[in-house]
Amino acid sequence: MLSSISLISRRCICFGSSLRSFRGLKTAHAKKRPTQRPKRVILMRHGESLGNVDDSAYVTTPDWQVPLTEKGRQQAFEVGKELYDIVGPKGKVFFYYSPYIRTKDTLHEIKKYFKKDQIISTREEPRISEQQFGNFQNVEDVWESKQERHNFGRFYYRFPSGEAGLDVYSRVSSFISTLVRDCQQYQKAGYDLDEINVIIITHGLSLRLFLMRWFQFSVEEFEESQNPENAQLVVMNKKCHTGFRWYELDEKHRKALNLPSWCTKPKNVILHDLEGQMANEKCPIEKK
Repeated sequence: MLSSISLISRRCICFGSSLRSFRGLKTAHAKKRPTQRPKRVILMRHGESLGNVDDSAYVTTPDWQVPLTEKGRQQAFEVGKELYDIVGPKGKVFFYYSPYIRTKDTLHEIKKYFKKDQIISTREEPRISEQQFGNFQNVEDVWESKQERHNFGRFYYRFPSGEAGLDVYSRVSSFISTLVRDCQQYQKAGYDLDEINVIIITHGLSLRLFLMRWFQFSVEEFEESQNPENAQLVVMNKKCHTGFRWYELDEKHRKALNLPSWCTKPKNVILHDLEGQMANEKCPIEKK
């Protein structure tokens, strides 16, 4: 397990999260490092699902097959316009999405705003699925377990026949490693990553645990956070300083998730005061 976690940390160097990336702040060395980084990473929770408004939906329908409500479809359609405005008419996107019906339907609505030549890829990714609560669910048992989880803590509490938050954290960490490799492959294929936006359509808890791994939250900080609303965007923008690249969480999204102010950027950016040194520096166009 330790070697696996270490491997993930090394691979995340290209996203500016490793202490080794910043040691000594050797500018000349940093400029020689490969810069496989998309313009931004955007996470979002699916639109409103039937399960969000009626817990009994889980009694007869497997969680992964619970659909969006009509309101959820409209939310997904509207957030598609918001995404398009962020990306712009010349921006490129590639999507990762959970295999659940509600995330796939959310993607379907979002894609209506994008031209075909803007979408580089859409990829189903099981590791960003919802936390597993068990199979067909008894509503009373689930409510009892959720109350117990509230008292115990979301990160370590394990649902009977299901997952703990720690399990979701582990598989999301593995996905981040794949995301890094995919970016490297797209750059090798000739894509200009400075024009590419990664969009990840997932679930509330999975989204928060992705951020926990990326920005290295403590368990206590995670426990204080809260899920985004349905179809809410969480935007991570690329920042630059003397050859270094990292991502910072949009301030309004930090507040919406109830995260402390220091959880908007990798801890090593804070440690070495890179943001204080960068002033108004803009990210240069990254060479293929």
